[in-house]
Amino acid sequence: MNREIIKTDKAPQAIGTYSQAVKVNTTVYLSGQIPLVPESMEMVAGDMRAQIMRVLDNLQAVAEAAGGSLADVAKLNVFLTDLGNFPLVNEVMAEYFEEPYPARAAIGVAALPKDAGVEMDAVLVL
Repeated sequence: MNREIIKTDKAPQAIGTYSQAVKVNTTVYLSGQIPLVPESMEMVAGDMRAQIMRVLDNLQAVAEAAGGSLADVAKLNVFLTDLGNFPLVNEVMAEYFEEPYPARAAIGVAALPKDAGVEMDAVLVL
């Protein structure tokens, strides 16, 4: 098994015992991203749209560090503290993804780190 740890300064640094991503052969497992601004490690200012965009920007940065992009996402998991924001997730995702869209799950959760409203993780196939 060919395993490589992926790390970039263009996405928030890990705030726990995990890597930003792990590449195994041609599959990349991206850890969950919340709407942290990489330079400050503070939550993005703004509304839920800003949070969703920041999360996708963070995932994009890690995907690029692994040699891919969001176009390589095979599976996306979305965690929301308010499932009422699901239509907004769809709207913003349409700005970041093109057909064929990745497989996806959307899960309602009670809370996320740093009181984020959204977290996403992904699996890429390069």
